[in-house]
Amino acid sequence: MTDQDYAGASLGRFIADHPADGFSPALWHEGRRSLLNFFGGALGVARDPAVETALKVMAPFSGPERATLIGRGEKLDAMGAAFVNCIAANLLDFDDTHLETVIHPTAAVAPPLLALAELRGFSGTAVLEAFLIGAEVECRLGVAVSPGHYARGWHITSTCGVFGAAAGCARLLGLDPVQCWTALGIAASQSAGLVENLPSAAKNVGMGNAARNGLLAALFAEAGYGAAPAAIEGRLGWARAMGDVPDLARLVGGLGERWEIARNTYKPYPAGIVFHAVIDACLELRAKLGDGLGEVAEILVEGDQLLLDRGDRVLRNERDARVSIHHCVAVALLRGRAGVEDFSMAAVQDSQVAALRGKVRAGLDASLPRGAARVSVRRADGSRQVAEVREPRGSEGRPMSDAELEAKFLANGGSPAQAAAVWGLDRCASVGAAMRLFAVS
Repeated sequence: MTDQDYAGASLGRFIADHPADGFSPALWHEGRRSLLNFFGGALGVARDPAVETALKVMAPFSGPERATLIGRGEKLDAMGAAFVNCIAANLLDFDDTHLETVIHPTAAVAPPLLALAELRGFSGTAVLEAFLIGAEVECRLGVAVSPGHYARGWHITSTCGVFGAAAGCARLLGLDPVQCWTALGIAASQSAGLVENLPSAAKNVGMGNAARNGLLAALFAEAGYGAAPAAIEGRLGWARAMGDVPDLARLVGGLGERWEIARNTYKPYPAGIVFHAVIDACLELRAKLGDGLGEVAEILVEGDQLLLDRGDRVLRNERDARVSIHHCVAVALLRGRAGVEDFSMAAVQDSQVAALRGKVRAGLDASLPRGAARVSVRRADGSRQVAEVREPRGSEGRPMSDAELEAKFLANGGSPAQAAAVWGLDRCASVGAAMRLFAVS
């Protein structure tokens, strides 16, 4: 077998050689949508303690060239900015989702691209190209190792995000095919992140490292470092070390023709994507129950194994709330909404919310597809109301419109001028001008 026969070589050629005019208008626009959603998520938490702490830790070690921190006046070097901006974008579970893999594609890929482009003067068009390439590689690696990879406890957004960041940065730097697959091979040795840590700040570190280490991998490849040709699918490579034999047909089949990133979706609620059907079902039931919530005796939520694995948990803090079946049910039924404030510590400690959480139990229905849920409410008199949602708001079947995405961006603290800059990013000769709009002096 020659080096050209490995999956990394195919991905390297795709990263380096996919033509600049090889993106459909629909795919190009999806890139803009992804970036708008990304910026909104980061702006909404720019002053969150988790972001403040990340900045405090990274700042003393930052180099002299400085890139923008979204929503803040301080700057860090490219790796530090990539680290902090990635944490911000992913912090509230409000970012985009590739549902089959449950990867949040943009959080790890966009920050290093924006930092690199700002420092080296790349255009908005170049960034959009690199983002679509990087996110595609990220998602293809995800489908190639799903579902076993995630089921083993690997946080797939982090573990695959480092590849997306490396691929996107390699494209932006104009690396040749060999350098591009080398960047992926280097990234393979930096892939990490654990599902067990998702309810803690350790998740933030895994995400920040995915963005930073992807940039680092591309820079080392540019500088001449090497990597094993089978670093991804080899007997002792990334895929088998962290899961099962990868599905190479899903990984490299139809590269540049069939796009996984075209399946990207966006969240109307700041909670894990598998809970959105639960929220929609509860909002539907609330309209049916009217003033009868006080008579509720029990609430049963049914879904696939992933829903139970992610959401049937003890609730300790606001991070848990964003991935809790019980909390999503309680706020949607009681408050008729599921916004950022409804997953705050104050909402977790609300006595009425806590009381209703105590009436919720979860059950498996393997016949329901991923992302679907059925909620049954039993009243004290024995009567029952049921709602089943298979395509929640924001899903591929019920996508958020551009107007809804922009409204979400504005609600997270963005301005109309900032939104216009993202929609028109491909018309920016230099990304630095656009990034200045997102800095706060």
